[in-house]
Amino acid sequence: MKRRGFLTRLLGLAACGMLPMPLVQAAAADGDSHGEGEPFSWDGLRDTARQLANAPYILPGDARPSWLAAMDYDDYQALNTFRKDHSLWTGGDLPFQARFFHLGLYFHQPVSLYEVANGLARPIPFSTQMFDYGPRVKDKVPAQVGDLGFAGFRVNTRADWDRDMFAFLGASYFRAVGATKQYGLSARGLAIDTAMNHPEEFPAFRSFWLERPTADATTLTLYALLDSPSITGAYAFVITPGDTTIMEINTQLFPRRPIERLGIAPMTSMFQCGENDRRTADDFRPEIHDSDGLALWTGTGEWIWRPVLNPHYIRVNSFVDDNPRGFGLLQRDRDFAHYQDDGAFYNKRPSLWVEPLGHWGQGAVQLIELPTADETFDNIVAFWNPAKPIQPGQELNFQYRLYWGAQPPTQPAVATVVATRIGKGGIPGQKTSTPSRKFVIDFQGGRLNQLPKDAKPEVMITTSRGQLSDVAARPILETDLWRCHFDLSASGSEPVDLRCYLRDAQGALTETWLYQWSPPPGSGA
Repeated sequence: MKRRGFLTRLLGLAACGMLPMPLVQAAAADGDSHGEGEPFSWDGLRDTARQLANAPYILPGDARPSWLAAMDYDDYQALNTFRKDHSLWTGGDLPFQARFFHLGLYFHQPVSLYEVANGLARPIPFSTQMFDYGPRVKDKVPAQVGDLGFAGFRVNTRADWDRDMFAFLGASYFRAVGATKQYGLSARGLAIDTAMNHPEEFPAFRSFWLERPTADATTLTLYALLDSPSITGAYAFVITPGDTTIMEINTQLFPRRPIERLGIAPMTSMFQCGENDRRTADDFRPEIHDSDGLALWTGTGEWIWRPVLNPHYIRVNSFVDDNPRGFGLLQRDRDFAHYQDDGAFYNKRPSLWVEPLGHWGQGAVQLIELPTADETFDNIVAFWNPAKPIQPGQELNFQYRLYWGAQPPTQPAVATVVATRIGKGGIPGQKTSTPSRKFVIDFQGGRLNQLPKDAKPEVMITTSRGQLSDVAARPILETDLWRCHFDLSASGSEPVDLRCYLRDAQGALTETWLYQWSPPPGSGA
């Protein structure tokens, strides 16, 4: 559906008394971004989302004209070069600039974009003058194009006008960077019915309102309207750049119909192979992943580390909690030598940490792992799933902060897991007649560093099935690491849930390591 088609739909709802007219009038204004504009407010956006949820969902169509739909991947790359001198807020002394993505390729529906200044919203009109159409596509673009709208936008800061701070592009996906300026995993506005026995639903941000910053602003505020067959939502983002980019997010959600699995603060990442999972590692690079584990800081204060992996089949794990303090998909391993990738720079990919604000109640952090043989395919998803059923007519509010950077804002006081390795059981280098798998966990930090080398911390380990043997923990000489290892013998094909941490008389020395090991098909262990 073209932008004007979407606005026509909003106007139709307004005519029936279903939408607040000031917001709709702002959307329906002509393309003059220098006009007077119309009032915009968070309350008005929230009312729009609430009333939109009472209307039937209209599936947007493909808004690309035929000449644009015919373009291939290379065409789209040549097409999508934005001219920086056409950035929003360029030419002044403002600390942020917004630049826009061209419709095309995978992005079939435009989003409506508005600038908000002094409480008034003005549309940001599309123009071919905004893009540098290269020789490959210049002759494929008609002389008269009209208002195509935009696929999304990205924002740069005064600290670096050439490299993005964050971008919104496609459905409700967005990404941000930290100090390394390297993109990696993505966040989403919502996830609906991920990894269910029916197709996943992908809500989309349909409109954005970008608030003009002041000359001395250190944050940028923007708003978004989300729509999907099952739910609508109003979103407010307050974004602070830095070595860690911080997004404070306020969401007001209005379900249209029951939702079986609602994902709040979802994040999507990639894990193809790593030190704990090398079965697809026919590659000169030892590790290939955007994230190497899920970290949890539970409502009771326990720190948990769950390494992610590339499974044989789709796996869903739920970590039940009440008012979680934080969770995230992290890239803990930042040693270039462990990746050997001087193009993708996986060692520089940001971690993403969610800090819930207010009372989230009971629910579970859910981790979904999908098999992949392709590093361009995001196969790891994590989000908060509320325990209470989602029903139409409800109004749900979730507030949280996202931290994009090398480290979460809060670090465990105990030692953390820095590596998980798995291999053939028994004594290394010797044959064994009993099939088993060896698990090796390296911990670092906390009170472990103060323990004498002859200390004997207690290994607290449990398994859902199978037999454990050769359980031990010891320091690795000439390092600040402690290593815990054990062997597991388990027959059959059912997954094995493992749990391990170290403690002494004073309490826990390490975070809790969780793992779900699935015997490979045809395995004897």
